Amino acid sequence: MNLWRAYQQALAAHPWKVQVITAVCLQGPVVGGWYRILDRLIRGNTKMDALKKMVIDQGGFAPCFLGCLLPIIGTFDGLSVKDNWVRLQQDYPDALITNYYIWPTVQLANFYLIPLAYRLAFVQCVAVIWNTYLSWKSHQS
Repeated sequence: MNLWRAYQQALAAHPWKVQVITAVCLQGPVVGGWYRILDRLIRGNTKMDALKKMVIDQGGFAPCFLGCLLPIIGTFDGLSVKDNWVRLQQDYPDALITNYYIWPTVQLANFYLIPLAYRLAFVQCVAVIWNTYLSWKSHQS
């Protein structure tokens, strides 16, 4: 509980810094690991390889990751399990549709133009905007 209170105090005092650090801790290892798995599943750097990676990423990983990320945001907001479930049901469809406006193009460029070692950094730049949207979306009444 003391750790949770310290996190809440840090978030209140430095919301931008804490959110960036939290995003890196939560998303970095998961997304970075996912990119390594994708590169093992689909070897190559052709346009068709990039397209295959993007389809797998957006068809499988993105819906699951978003479905996990939104409840994590709700948990950090102090929502009960019931309220978190209600928020997930309310926000998930719109967030997923918005995801498909942004991320397929980003990921296609990422998988085709960006070397594996730099993909996570590239995506995190776009994710700053995306995470801002998700935070805004999850705090709408």
